[in-house]
Amino acid sequence: MAFVHLDVLCFYSLLVCTAFSSVSSNAEIKVNPPQDFEIVDPGYLGYLCLQWQPPLFLDKFEECTVEYELKYRNIDSEDWKTIITKNLHYNDGFDLNKGVEAKIHTLLPPHCTNGSEVQSLWSEATYWKSPQGSQETKIQEMDCVYYNWQYLLCSWKPGLGVHFHTSYQLFYWYDGLDHATQCPDYIKVDGQNIGCRFPHLEASDYKDFYICVNGSSDTHPIRPSYFIFQLQNIVKPLPPDYLSLTVKNSEEVNLKWSMPQGPIPAKCFIYEIEFTEDDTTWVTTTVENEIRIARISNESQQLCFLVRSKVNIYCSDDGIWSEWSDEQCWKDDIWKETLVFFLTPFAFVSLFVLLVTCLLLYKQKAVLKTIFQRKKEVFSHQDTFC
Repeated sequence: MAFVHLDVLCFYSLLVCTAFSSVSSNAEIKVNPPQDFEIVDPGYLGYLCLQWQPPLFLDKFEECTVEYELKYRNIDSEDWKTIITKNLHYNDGFDLNKGVEAKIHTLLPPHCTNGSEVQSLWSEATYWKSPQGSQETKIQEMDCVYYNWQYLLCSWKPGLGVHFHTSYQLFYWYDGLDHATQCPDYIKVDGQNIGCRFPHLEASDYKDFYICVNGSSDTHPIRPSYFIFQLQNIVKPLPPDYLSLTVKNSEEVNLKWSMPQGPIPAKCFIYEIEFTEDDTTWVTTTVENEIRIARISNESQQLCFLVRSKVNIYCSDDGIWSEWSDEQCWKDDIWKETLVFFLTPFAFVSLFVLLVTCLLLYKQKAVLKTIFQRKKEVFSHQDTFC
């Protein structure tokens, strides 16, 4: 029994030593955070580059694929964006009206660390645009519309309390341009820039579009304003045209219209229809350019509808409704019905009178013809007698 007890003790001792050795082995594996982590502004109005260098003493893990976990956000945001990458840089867009913060650490995969993932400490970086001018000097009510997916127009109002000689400039950039570009065609009121007509923007859809409006004044500095959006999300199409309303029968109405002209594909439209039957109006939507609607009553005297269009969710995340089309109506004119009701019997009576008159004239003609023939015979007889 003593030997058995000794063997059990030795066995447990072996297990404890093995576990301790394993823990000790894992505890000794460490990796440093990335070096020289920084946020770089290349001058693209909010499109920033987060870059770093490999950690020190990485040569101990030459056979390992080192990865980096990157987290970043605008400072007032609650949520971090997270990226895991093997690269030494990452680019993304930020709202430069606010600060930017980011952090990164090194990851070693489990097959390099005895089965458990090893992480380094975090390395952190922040970025702020140097503030200039008070908040009130920023432009107000910035509004950008991409009309018919063809041309972009932005407008704004001057900041509060700024001098009327304040000069505003707009710069824009998107992936595909070599550098930020100034607006070539400003909209002016009393000599002050209050908007921009953009040139043709080639290959600008489905990518972030960056705008900065800054300014200069002789009296005080002007705070710049930054904006990020995608052009397909601010498209305002033309309204549909060539509307037609056909009353199929006493229960159904067929509404049809032509697709708005321009480069927007037919599959990208959604239509909103406002239909009025006498004093009742309701609204419905469809992705087709034709719809059938049931009538409330077959005695309704007037049916009208109008349509507007927007880019649908299959081609954009958002959009702007077009203006309403011209109204198309159908009227059931009760005076025409009344007139027909009275004219129909009158027409029959008139036809009857006409027929009777024709018969009388025909008979009168026959009688006159008979009298004429008799007179002719009498004169012929007298000539023979002479």
